[in-house]
Amino acid sequence: MKEQLEAIRKGALESIAGTQAAADLEALRVKYLGKKGELTAVLKQMGGLSAELRPVMGQMANEVRAAVEKAIETQSSILAEKALEAKLEAETVDVTIPGKKVEIGHKHPMYTALDEFKEIFINMGFEIMDGPEIEQEDYNFTKLNTPDDHPAREWSDTFYLTEDSRILLRTQTSPMQIRAMEEHGVPIRMISPGRVYRKDEVDATHSPMFHQIEGLVVDKGVTMADLKGTLNAVIREIYGPETKTRFRPHHFPFTEPSCEVDIQCHKCGGKGCPTCKGEGWIEVLGAGMVHPKVLRNCGIDPDVYSGFAFGFGLERMAMGRFKISDLRLIFENDIRFLEQF
Repeated sequence: MKEQLEAIRKGALESIAGTQAAADLEALRVKYLGKKGELTAVLKQMGGLSAELRPVMGQMANEVRAAVEKAIETQSSILAEKALEAKLEAETVDVTIPGKKVEIGHKHPMYTALDEFKEIFINMGFEIMDGPEIEQEDYNFTKLNTPDDHPAREWSDTFYLTEDSRILLRTQTSPMQIRAMEEHGVPIRMISPGRVYRKDEVDATHSPMFHQIEGLVVDKGVTMADLKGTLNAVIREIYGPETKTRFRPHHFPFTEPSCEVDIQCHKCGGKGCPTCKGEGWIEVLGAGMVHPKVLRNCGIDPDVYSGFAFGFGLERMAMGRFKISDLRLIFENDIRFLEQF
């Protein structure tokens, strides 16, 4: 048995020292120290030894096991260190190679225009208010003096979310004007930017989802002259002092008198082109003096207070601001287009 143990020690240590892979090292461990390994097979013969030899052979077997385990542990560390060196060599970074340029993004042109509008109105003393995109019919239509038979209330024009037409995707941010008057009272100067939804066909100047900036001023002694002066100041601040505007009489249920405001087409200079549909002008907003019924609906005495309201189409204003010829470009997120701004 002594010769067998010596042979196991010598063979194991030589085999372990020449191992080049962790899998081979594990195979040697099983071969010599496993339940069916060579050392285990020798130990099963202990029962046939005399009482004097049994402890001697037992001690020698333990020494062989300890030597083999230490050799395996040592070789395992050597293999792990070699693997780490190989990995580091394979992953070496050449610091002399020029780095890749980091592309830094920027704001979308529409939000650039929005921020400019906000700054202009804040400097004029306006407050910015936000409200829900899913709105009640009462706020979107009724309190704004929109009659029951108005075309805007039809299912063909508005995205309703309930069969009784009481909940809808807001068609304008005007409901925030009502909420502002109800919650904050007068005097008030506010704008409410946000997304709105209408069943419009997509073309160069229309989209079923777009952005508006609604504004409201209510105080004592507010006149149509204040409305025109405010809008002209904002438009010329955005497009330059030479910008030409046109105020046309119109009708809105929530304002009286009402008007639509156009700017001369930035693309053709008023000559007529596809962007302005040959008219030379682009409609950018509707406005007017707040209807007395709307003031009464919000608990405000129209004999004491008056006001004006307006609503910009943000995409159209951005088109004029950045000389964009087609509104669809704003929504397509084509990087070739966005990189120009």
